[in-house]
Amino acid sequence: MSAPLAERMRPLVLSDYIGQQHLVGKDGILSRIIQSGSTPSFILWGPPGVGKTTLANIIANELKRPFYALSAINSGVKDIRETIEKASQSNLFQNKAPILFIDEIHRFSKSQQDSLLGAVEKGVVTLIGATTENPSFEVIPALLSRCQVYTLHHLSKDDLVQMVSRAIEKDEWLKSKALKIATYDAMLRLSGGDGRKLYNILELVAGNADPGATITDEWVQTVVHQNLSVYDKEGEMHYDLISAFIKSMRGSHPDAAIYYMARMIDGGEDPLFICRRMIILAAEDIGLANPNALLMANACFTAVHNIGMPEGRILMAQTAIYLSCSAKSNSAYMAIEKALGEVKSRLNVPIPLHLRNAPTQLMKELGYGKDYQYAHDFSGNFVDMNYLPEELGNISFYTPGDNPAEEKNKILMSRFKGNKL
Repeated sequence: MSAPLAERMRPLVLSDYIGQQHLVGKDGILSRIIQSGSTPSFILWGPPGVGKTTLANIIANELKRPFYALSAINSGVKDIRETIEKASQSNLFQNKAPILFIDEIHRFSKSQQDSLLGAVEKGVVTLIGATTENPSFEVIPALLSRCQVYTLHHLSKDDLVQMVSRAIEKDEWLKSKALKIATYDAMLRLSGGDGRKLYNILELVAGNADPGATITDEWVQTVVHQNLSVYDKEGEMHYDLISAFIKSMRGSHPDAAIYYMARMIDGGEDPLFICRRMIILAAEDIGLANPNALLMANACFTAVHNIGMPEGRILMAQTAIYLSCSAKSNSAYMAIEKALGEVKSRLNVPIPLHLRNAPTQLMKELGYGKDYQYAHDFSGNFVDMNYLPEELGNISFYTPGDNPAEEKNKILMSRFKGNKL
């Protein structure tokens, strides 16, 4: 029993595949591809553990194509070129292109994705990519235009129960344990719909159970919580670490922010997930106190996406330190939250007539646009005019933060009559 249960139970033919019937059912597109014997390059997009890698293996097996696999986590441009060269050599004696499978293709930088273009375009390889991220954002347009995109869904409860039942019936080691499953709820809940994680839980629970034991929800909870991984990208630690990272930057503690970032990077977290969280923090917690923070965070995301890891960690560290040491203000966040609350409490408040557009003569006769004063016709490009609906009075949504950058906003807003800033 050297291989994990998830590997031992990986199906080799489509008839053993569980789930994704919209793709592999009788009239599914992937079923038709296998029946035709000809496959285009395509990308499988779906959450973790729903069978993307398995599908790629099955298609190669059913079509009897050479199969080459790379992981975007630990493959560089050199690895891609070497693999394409091997694939082209294997293609010398047959008419059908080998399949090149790229797992987590969204983690490839632009240059890495560019290195695939020629081979895909010339038909040297048929590319099958797997991604948990929206390909429209994470795959370069030139490559995406050469691929179909097929979406995989979360596994249903019936799919997951069927996977457990099949493993208990088919796997030699599990058969020797002769286990009985009283309820599936805990296993299904802890797996989060991830088939690979479900098999890991089943294997862990079975390994801690006596032969012939009945597996209950309580037993599953006990065993799993006693054997939590140090870092689980989809589990509780994932959320705890990102929470600590964000709160450290919000609290202006660069050392803590860098520490938690290092733990996430070392644990295999998607670097673009970390970058996205820094963009959110730059807007929510720094905001107008330092608008450049948002520019820097967004530039970090783009740069890391383009160059990849491990070099990306340097840009990420620079950005985290900058955000941590920046002045903080949540005034923009609070303003939109307060405004949304007002909108929901008073729907469809009439817009003042003088602010309305008047594209037709009838609208002009009704007073649309009447008495509007053009700010640029006045000194300082400012005119004290009522812009909010009368029903709202002098309500204020935006309260400038107590920082040098927003002091000038206080001065500007104080020019309106009735403003109490």
